[in-house]
Amino acid sequence: MDELTFHTRLHRPGCILDVGAHDGLLTLPLSRLPGVRLLAFEPLPSAFARLEAAIRAEYGAIPPHIALHREALGAAPGGLTLSVPVLDGVAQEQWASTAKDYAGFESVTVDRHEVRVTTIDALGLADLAHVKLDAEGFEEEVLAGARATLTRCRPVLSLEVEERHRPGSTRDVPALLAGLGYECWFTLDGDWHPHAAFDAATMQQASPDPAVFAASDPYVFTFFAWPAERSAAIQAALAYG
Repeated sequence: MDELTFHTRLHRPGCILDVGAHDGLLTLPLSRLPGVRLLAFEPLPSAFARLEAAIRAEYGAIPPHIALHREALGAAPGGLTLSVPVLDGVAQEQWASTAKDYAGFESVTVDRHEVRVTTIDALGLADLAHVKLDAEGFEEEVLAGARATLTRCRPVLSLEVEERHRPGSTRDVPALLAGLGYECWFTLDGDWHPHAAFDAATMQQASPDPAVFAASDPYVFTFFAWPAERSAAIQAALAYG
């Protein structure tokens, strides 16, 4: 199941957080769901410019139910360096990360941007229903800065978590969520599997070098999390259709 189908199937009116919105691939369709208020965070200036342009092209202006933030989310407010590897003169924006600086990779040069950081808890959200999170290795910090909000609002989450960006992350991120009363699942071959069935050694092997494109088959990197107290109802909704 893809992330858009997941959030659409489980849609509840309220706030949606798109963390790592990039140029709006999911921002736009999520913004069309009924009764939503969408907050999109994208700290990379070039991607943010395309995100803003895409929203304006869709709606004619930035509509009241969408707020765009050119900053990162983390465990504490402040500032961080966002590193973007450049390969053969082309910025590899999908690898832009505040979790690593790409030092030691001879195949790339690196563009660096100083970015502002805030936390999800600092937003003071009372109606957070959905989170889409893709932070290139910084997922644990984003969630650490959301503990109070996740405890209060109990949203559903989709997360891209990759060992190539941060070794141990496929263990540590689900563990953090489990400590907050969440279950973490993934899909493979059309079926749902609990995180306990995930094996990084066979299901997620890829080089941390942006110049190396080979990956294992299967390559499972999208995970889905929901409150344990709603698990039966959520599984039923996801199985429907």
